[in-house]
Amino acid sequence: MNRRAFVAGLGAVLAAPLAAEAQQAGKVFRVGFLGSTSPSGYASQVEAFRGGLRDLGYVEGQNLVIEFRWAQGKNERLPNWPRSSFG
Repeated sequence: MNRRAFVAGLGAVLAAPLAAEAQQAGKVFRVGFLGSTSPSGYASQVEAFRGGLRDLGYVEGQNLVIEFRWAQGKNERLPNWPRSSFG
């Protein structure tokens, strides 16, 4: 084995763990948003919510997923939780 091949092989072996570490994804947080009407009724609140999360370092598609569900005015589509806890 010549010296050039050995150095190239050694470099590849040492660089492999660094490349693998750079590809590891961090934790991705998932947030659910339930709206009682349609998305247009919540446009300003949703944008403010997203802006606040961005300010805290969360980036949709990188470390954050927001899942939206809309009842479209049909409250029976929303979960049936104990109402007394919220009001």
